[in-house]
Amino acid sequence: MSILDRFTLTDHVAVVTGAGRGIGAATAVALAQAGADVVISSRTAGQLEQVAEQVRATGRRALVVAADLADTDAVAGLAQAAFDEFGRLDTVVNNVGGTIPNALLDTDVDYLEEAFHFNVSTAHALTRAAVPLMLRGPDDAQRSITSISSMMGRAAGRGYLAYGTAKAALAHWSRLAATDLAPRIRVNGIFVGSVMTSALEFVAGVPETKAEMETATPLGRIGEADDIAAGIVYLASKAGQYVTGKMLEIDGGIQQPNLDLGLPDLV
Repeated sequence: MSILDRFTLTDHVAVVTGAGRGIGAATAVALAQAGADVVISSRTAGQLEQVAEQVRATGRRALVVAADLADTDAVAGLAQAAFDEFGRLDTVVNNVGGTIPNALLDTDVDYLEEAFHFNVSTAHALTRAAVPLMLRGPDDAQRSITSISSMMGRAAGRGYLAYGTAKAALAHWSRLAATDLAPRIRVNGIFVGSVMTSALEFVAGVPETKAEMETATPLGRIGEADDIAAGIVYLASKAGQYVTGKMLEIDGGIQQPNLDLGLPDLV
């Protein structure tokens, strides 16, 4: 087997959440290019169909499931949908998440709990449903779960309390799940930096702000969704077969937020 062969996922089956755009969409296409069939889910069917067309253009199959993935029953159901449609399940990518920044005194308990639910509970629900089905696959299958965290889960920045706390919890959840599921299933995560998706465009779309963010990033640019997708393919494939319980840092080298929200000191 050549080194490039280790990055292939021929005839694998993957579930990707939050796959209608951004990192999730890029990941679904990348997994298909590596040889996998994919189940893609998000709230908007129209976006998913566009991604499915790109998947099918690679010669692989796509199953579209439009759902509210904040609903843990709905997200858990994706595992069975994959198995029913394709007869196996090898890879899960937990890409549901996100929380709008907020000052601490504006972050009530409900807001914090919603952030945890959306970023952590959804990943747990899908993983818990997926594991028994993943174990039905071939003995030599590469079984992997990858969760999308954020560099705010390892760094401090004003205004990111709810988001950063939830993403830190997701990172440690990944480490703990890796211990529970070893050696049959590998579990890892990615600390993502600033990536140019629709969620970032409202600030990075302003030329001055974009330039400031690029200056504050050692590699001098904002990330692309494909940068993250490449890491996910590595973790899902035989190339990453000796990696579990780890968090890859794909963030352009930043050690602190490259976007200052301008929240004032307490008075």
